Amino acid sequence: MTKLQARHLRKFRSNVIFHAVVLFIGIFMFYPLLWMICGSFKPSDEIFGTVSLIPKRFTLQNFIRGWRFNGSTTFTTFYLNSFIVTGFSTIGAVLSSALVAFGFSRIHFRGNKFWYGCMFLTLMLPYQVVMVPQFILFFNMGWVNTFLPIIVPQFGGQAFFIFLMVQFFRGIPLELDQSAMIDGCSKFAIFTRILFPLIKPALITSTIFSFYWRWEDFLGPLLYLNRPRNFTVSLAMRMFADPSTTTDWGAIFAMGTLSLLPSLIIFFIFQKYIVEGIATSGIKG
Repeated sequence: MTKLQARHLRKFRSNVIFHAVVLFIGIFMFYPLLWMICGSFKPSDEIFGTVSLIPKRFTLQNFIRGWRFNGSTTFTTFYLNSFIVTGFSTIGAVLSSALVAFGFSRIHFRGNKFWYGCMFLTLMLPYQVVMVPQFILFFNMGWVNTFLPIIVPQFGGQAFFIFLMVQFFRGIPLELDQSAMIDGCSKFAIFTRILFPLIKPALITSTIFSFYWRWEDFLGPLLYLNRPRNFTVSLAMRMFADPSTTTDWGAIFAMGTLSLLPSLIIFFIFQKYIVEGIATSGIKG
């Protein structure tokens, strides 16, 4: 065996070992999700009565019973509420973050670095620190039991998205701004007509992450929403669990499976933009 063949053999063995380890870890991580999906097609007495993933008695009653919920309010209402909250929150977070990032990266003003540092420090600020003051503020404003406390704060920009977009803006030559100013463009026109379309990967990445975070948010709706007709999907699923009686695990698994569909669809459609957005932002600035 020549040295070249030996080197190729070692490389092949390394690749086999690497992919085997990754496959094992992937199966280990994916198994709970797979167990929930398979459990959603099992009768309630079979979910915890067997270790097999394949249902012995295939049923769709869990989905029917779960979607009907309590009869007066169905999961159609909860899905609409989730899409309203997630949609407006995502639009507000992405657009406001892009505007703030443009200001930090392209407009020179006194204290630019200081305020950018303060913004960056908020990434390390736990939500529990501001949770009580925010609730008191929104309660005094009469916003409790509405979607406003969940949606409106997103229009102030999100630190992670601002940081991500700043890296993209800094990678765009300043000569574009100067040429546009010579042609009579204002700062806002430069942002909307020239720079905004050039940060498409960062915008899509921020949109995807914002959608994920708002869709699966449980604490925000739990704090501010009290009426069942205003509940989001994540909050409505909690109502299936009743410690005083029996918990309908089949309905929980069925609705949990359906709640994953929007996130999975978004991920498989835009996964290349996630990688592109994060990888590009890491090498710029």
